[in-house]
Amino acid sequence: MPTLILLGLGIFVLLIVFGLLARYLRLWLQSYASSAGIGLFDLVAMSFKRVNPTVIVRSKIMAVQAGLGDSTGVTLQALEAHYLAGGRVPLVVQALIAANKAKIKELDFKLATAIDLAGRNVREAVQTSVYPKVIDCPGKNSGRESLDAVAKNGIQLKVRARVTVRTNLNQLIGGATEETIIARVGEGIVSAIGSAERHSDVLENPDMISKTVLARRLDANTAFEIVSIDIADIDVGGNIGARLQADQAEADTRVARANAEGRRAMAVAKEQEMVAGIEESRAALVEAEAEVPKAIADSLASGRLGIADYYKLRNLQADTDMRRSIAGTGSTAAIAAVQ
Repeated sequence: MPTLILLGLGIFVLLIVFGLLARYLRLWLQSYASSAGIGLFDLVAMSFKRVNPTVIVRSKIMAVQAGLGDSTGVTLQALEAHYLAGGRVPLVVQALIAANKAKIKELDFKLATAIDLAGRNVREAVQTSVYPKVIDCPGKNSGRESLDAVAKNGIQLKVRARVTVRTNLNQLIGGATEETIIARVGEGIVSAIGSAERHSDVLENPDMISKTVLARRLDANTAFEIVSIDIADIDVGGNIGARLQADQAEADTRVARANAEGRRAMAVAKEQEMVAGIEESRAALVEAEAEVPKAIADSLASGRLGIADYYKLRNLQADTDMRRSIAGTGSTAAIAAVQ
């Protein structure tokens, strides 16, 4: 009976060993053949750590074959730690190999893993650093066909530029993206054209825009380094200055008309006030003339005015009315004669 138990245990152990060999033997042979330095027990330990041994082994083999040994930081423990942190181990190793071949010394394993964990494609960043990419300005998604700017003489220029950039690996974490580069370059182009005295100066020397923009270090705090800014196309637009002057003249005319209308309204109001004053004076005169008969009656009643004096006053008034009538008739006749 004990013999059967020992036999069963032996068979069980053999099955376990056979299962381990079936799962890890191929990977161990690959590691051994490529001098990756990953032992069989290391492969078994990865399973307990919830690490995919296939990914680690292949990544380690790629690094060793490319000359990236433990001295460069690409150790088994480092690869496992990056995998457990959620990183893309093969992508990091491929980026390090590309950087090593291109002799980009600023990219090490620590920086590459940090870039990868930050969500950036480190392999693409290395490729862009080796082979610079071209960014259109304005961007294709901006909905604009050109950058419009106005020179000091009022002529509008429509510009399309191409910005050649390469990745700044040290600024890739936290650095601004392509949209910032496009915005800064666009602002610099508009400012450069706006500072030109004449639009013809820009047409004669389009490189003055590139030199002015490059001198401003627009790639500061961005994930890219600007290699060059090339003016792809430049066209002449409308005379914005003349249009603005015409609009300003029209606005000034409207203001002058409004002021004149205000003065005319004030003159009409003043005239109406004067007419009202004349009518008030006439009313006062009529009121005063109405008091004359009362005064004469009071004078006759009190004896201060006699009958003879009263008739003299009537004769004087009749004489005055006659003279006024004659003067009025003569004036009318004279006016008729002149006409």
